Amino acid sequence: MRKVQADANRSADTHLLRFPLPERWGIDLYLKDESTHPTGSLKHRLARSLFLYGLCNGWIRPGRPVIEASSGSTAVSEAYFAKLIGVPFIAVMPRTTSAEKIRLIEFHGGRCHFVDDSRKMYEESARLAVETGGHYMDQFTYAERATDWRGNNNIAESVFRQLRLERFPEPAWIVATAGTGGTSATIARYVHYMQYDTRICVADPENSCFFEGWTTGDPDVTCDCGSRIEGIGRPRMEPSFVPGAVDRMMKVPDAASVAAVRALENAIGRKAGGSTGTGLWSALKIIAEMVAEGRQGSVVTLLCDPGDRYLDKYYSDEWLGRHGLDIEPYAAAIERLLVTGVWTD
Repeated sequence: MRKVQADANRSADTHLLRFPLPERWGIDLYLKDESTHPTGSLKHRLARSLFLYGLCNGWIRPGRPVIEASSGSTAVSEAYFAKLIGVPFIAVMPRTTSAEKIRLIEFHGGRCHFVDDSRKMYEESARLAVETGGHYMDQFTYAERATDWRGNNNIAESVFRQLRLERFPEPAWIVATAGTGGTSATIARYVHYMQYDTRICVADPENSCFFEGWTTGDPDVTCDCGSRIEGIGRPRMEPSFVPGAVDRMMKVPDAASVAAVRALENAIGRKAGGSTGTGLWSALKIIAEMVAEGRQGSVVTLLCDPGDRYLDKYYSDEWLGRHGLDIEPYAAAIERLLVTGVWTD
């Protein structure tokens, strides 16, 4: 416990970056840069909370492995914390996970166990936990309950504290993306608890069922294949996703996510992962609506992890061609918006 809490004590807060928009709009766009955590992603916060939760519950034992189902970033962060407290770590992940994430998991002492079908990660993780006597962390169930949404330096409290001296300290919208659903649940609950007027939008990629489950109210909805945007999008409605807490959802084409993340690099000189692009696309669409309605204010989204983990994917034209993704129409839509203030799909 002391070692995990000491990691938090050593870690400074993450930055809130501004995305340049025309001054005449009277709108500010911020990205909460979670890539600056010690393990390079938003999932560092989650992994710390999950380890504290598991330790306090007596689930994590000396010499017994911690096992997680993950598309990569959570596994990187959990491998770090497992090494910190001296227990083995096994990541159960899709075979298509980026090579850089695999390298980082192994760098932190973890072992990768691959599945060909991402829908099989859950049962394979549970099987390994029984076989080894270890603990299946199960981020998709426990993410929303392991984090203290009332405060205690969670991501939402951090955002509002950093906006305190800005011209629009209470954002009109915060846009999150959903892998476990834990981040959107934490932000939404905190906003409701503090009685802010901020609304929460969750951006969902292709090959994910969260949007359909939210719009239909069906908790049993599924989809047949895994998300191409690593870290977000799920083939089932995860227990940690709290649909009633959010105000809006958007379905974002994968090509739009990639176009947005490349536009981010052009705007601020930073590469980021595809999930950042999914959130940014939705944030820009919301901003276009605000411009059209003559409303001023601020919008916040997340820079979830660094782009150097995805150079062979979202920054590779060969990868885009292989997956049949044409980003040009979406890149043109972003460019037109930033010049004219008008959104065209």
